[in-house]
Amino acid sequence: MAAPSFLGAQQPATPTPLRLSFADAVRVASGQATPVELATLRTTEADARVRQARSALLPSLAISGAWVNRTFNSKSLGISFPTPPGQPGLPDLIGPFDNYDGRVRATQALFDWSSVKRVRAAGAQADGSRAERGATVESAAQTAATAYLRAARAAAVVAARRADSSIAAELVTLAEAQKRAGVSAAIDVTRARTQLVTAQGLTIITRNELDRARIALARALAIDPATPLELADTLAAGLANAEVPGDRQAAVAAALAGRPDLQAEVARGAAARQTGSAIRAERLPRLDLEADYGVNGLTMPGAISTRQVALQVTVPILDGFHREARIAEQNATVSESRVRERDLRQQIAADVDGALLDLRSAEAQQIVAAERLRLATDELAQARERFKAGVAGNIEVIDAQSNLIRARDTDIDARFAAASARVALARAVGVASTLH
Repeated sequence: MAAPSFLGAQQPATPTPLRLSFADAVRVASGQATPVELATLRTTEADARVRQARSALLPSLAISGAWVNRTFNSKSLGISFPTPPGQPGLPDLIGPFDNYDGRVRATQALFDWSSVKRVRAAGAQADGSRAERGATVESAAQTAATAYLRAARAAAVVAARRADSSIAAELVTLAEAQKRAGVSAAIDVTRARTQLVTAQGLTIITRNELDRARIALARALAIDPATPLELADTLAAGLANAEVPGDRQAAVAAALAGRPDLQAEVARGAAARQTGSAIRAERLPRLDLEADYGVNGLTMPGAISTRQVALQVTVPILDGFHREARIAEQNATVSESRVRERDLRQQIAADVDGALLDLRSAEAQQIVAAERLRLATDELAQARERFKAGVAGNIEVIDAQSNLIRARDTDIDARFAAASARVALARAVGVASTLH
């Protein structure tokens, strides 16, 4: 019988998995995550706005050339030209005639304090944009770190369910042997097989959760979700560490000094103050220098040189109180920034305190969970020995196995909670991008 044609077809090669450590995930997210890329572009835009503001203080140079062929209606000028007796008067239509003009014009602001202030305001806004990019980097690092921890947790759960399936299979074998020896009832075999099927079903569910966690991690790293990922790190005790002071006061001080979102708010307040100063500086005189040189004439060979040099002083007097309204608006913006900055400083202290509490609690829970797992393992071993000896049914073994499953899940959850708390603490202090 001929084999189906598709069996002989060339099968696509399985892509090589991308081996990724926790530190690699944080580093990649800090540099190439989509929010970070967009924040970098916004920083570039802010730097360009600084150059735009500075252009008002730099020389301006323009070259122009024109050819005009025109006619005039002499009566439309409103001037009566005297006509000698016996001579014809000027015609109503004068022309057409040509006019050629070529010109070079340069302007330079000699004194414009408002533009100086606007350059400083644009610089403060650019500083704020860079600080906002730092905040975006911190957020992207935290997102990637959390996604990695969830994937590592899912991998640990899959390993736990496989171990449960292995134990359940051993219990089925033991129950069948006990039944053949006549020391165990058939229901013991049925119970053991039920546990095995349950464990296999849970393994399928946890594998799906692991695959979804890997997709979420790929999205956090801005890579193709179809890329197979291999996690190099597990939920070990040393995972998700960063350079964070252990003392509460030192941690809060480090957070207040290094949190980029606070730096961004401070920069926004400085920009608002500089913008207000620029508006107030509009009341000051402005001094400009203008120079113009070119040639002008009815024909190109007959054109002659002309020039103009002008020094212009502009003194604003009244603009319908529009300037005062803009100043009031900026004053309100500055006040809003002060309120946000004060609240953010309090929030930073609260973030550090909450993260420290969560970390201490998680570390304590981790110790308890590890002891519970050890006891559950001993309980299952003792129950199996009693079942082998025929002094107890396998219901005792199944209960011990259920306790072990719950103990494993509790231990995984405790390790995940401790690692997540370390990530949260690093984010609270402003050093999430240094997680490793």
